[in-house]
Amino acid sequence: MLAESYPYYLANEARAPNVDLEVRDKFSGKVATKVALADRNAIDQAISATVAAATPMRKMAPYERQAILQHCVNRFTERADELALSLCIEAGKPIKDSRGEVSRLIDTFRVAAEESVRIGGEVMNLEISPRARGYSGQFKRVPIGPCSFISPFNFPLNLAAHKIAPALSVGCPFVLKPASNTPIGALIIGEVLAETDLPRGAFSILPCHRDGADLFTTDDRLKLLSFTGSPGVGWALKAKAGKKQVVLELGGNAACVVDSDTDLDDAATRITFGAFYQSGQSCIGVQRIVIHESVYEALKEKLIAKAKTLRSGDPRDEATFIGPLISEKEANRLEEWIQSAVDTGASVLCGGQRKGAVLEATLLENVPLDQKLCCEEAFGPVAVLSSFRDFQEALDAINNSKFGLQAGIFTRDIHKIQHAWNELEVGGVVIGDVPSWRVDNMPYGGVKDSGIGREGVRFAMEDMTEIRNLVIRNPNITSLIQQLQTWQTRFSTQS
Repeated sequence: MLAESYPYYLANEARAPNVDLEVRDKFSGKVATKVALADRNAIDQAISATVAAATPMRKMAPYERQAILQHCVNRFTERADELALSLCIEAGKPIKDSRGEVSRLIDTFRVAAEESVRIGGEVMNLEISPRARGYSGQFKRVPIGPCSFISPFNFPLNLAAHKIAPALSVGCPFVLKPASNTPIGALIIGEVLAETDLPRGAFSILPCHRDGADLFTTDDRLKLLSFTGSPGVGWALKAKAGKKQVVLELGGNAACVVDSDTDLDDAATRITFGAFYQSGQSCIGVQRIVIHESVYEALKEKLIAKAKTLRSGDPRDEATFIGPLISEKEANRLEEWIQSAVDTGASVLCGGQRKGAVLEATLLENVPLDQKLCCEEAFGPVAVLSSFRDFQEALDAINNSKFGLQAGIFTRDIHKIQHAWNELEVGGVVIGDVPSWRVDNMPYGGVKDSGIGREGVRFAMEDMTEIRNLVIRNPNITSLIQQLQTWQTRFSTQS
């Protein structure tokens, strides 16, 4: 069970000035615990502390940063059951998915520990013309400085980890605002970090109301803002962020193409998982299923059969595949989207029923392209089927979206694979699987309305560092060149 209450962390220290934030069990709706809520003054103090910590963080040796990250790996492993239960309660995440997220949290910190001692640079040959003779160059990466992180509710542990772990690996102090619906996982990370010898001010983890959190975005003392969440909020924050660097990992309505040469049983299994895992609350969950007309009916029947076997209900139950959405309000929204599609000619193939915040696994066909289920992010257990005749038509259907995060392609044709990789306007193309697949060391992010920048530990580390150049002049060589030029001039004059 969760603790009765949780403090926030300000400049590495647990503080409990209040218990103003209620965190509810997303299945029962009951208050599960209470959390200290930061005000504007606390946020300002935290930012000041990160500024003070920037120099000592930068001066930490890589092996020291690695030791801290490895401590986190060890402690998260020891507390894995507790972390999984916290996810199950605060996010309504089915227990099997919760355990999977904890394993990814551990992976992310482990990769960061490995990468922390691999930060390098490059020696460059600058002698590309006569004027650069005798000059050599090299560069290294240095921490960008204090960072601001805002993490979402759907992966409260691992998406916070994708900001925290890279920052620690390069030596950047940070302030983190976890989602108010799901702050517990981030606070447990803070509890573990507080066990280490990080310099004072290296981290602050501050649940707070959105309307009091503008300093996370606008304060010029912060040198980078990394936000994961909805496109509307993300782009608005970027507009207010000033001179700081901004990384946005936003939403999507990911598509999966199934070509005529596909193993349909395999595709049906993977697509069912991709559309409905995490109760559909994943920005790369399968929302659009584009199927070759020759196998459309066969695959449709397989998908319907599999979707009907998925159990909805209490996320603590080992048999549950679909738990509650983050709130009944979100379940209502999605139910309205389904009804709107039906009113304009769509057919519900299975599911569509809601009980509280829990929505059944739902498949539809004949959904008009202007319906929200096609053109917006559903963020729930709903997917839409359509057919294609020509492979280029399928690629065009994927690109006909304001989003561009990842796409899945089921085909065995290497030429179509290369064509899809060249043509699709997305951050990643997954072959033989769903777009929902991600491993935590790969570059991950989107284009268009899906964001800017890339996560994945090594790639986030690049965003959190700056290149510092070094040019060295060898006076012996440059002096010799000047003498030779003088002699050459004299010789030419005498001649």
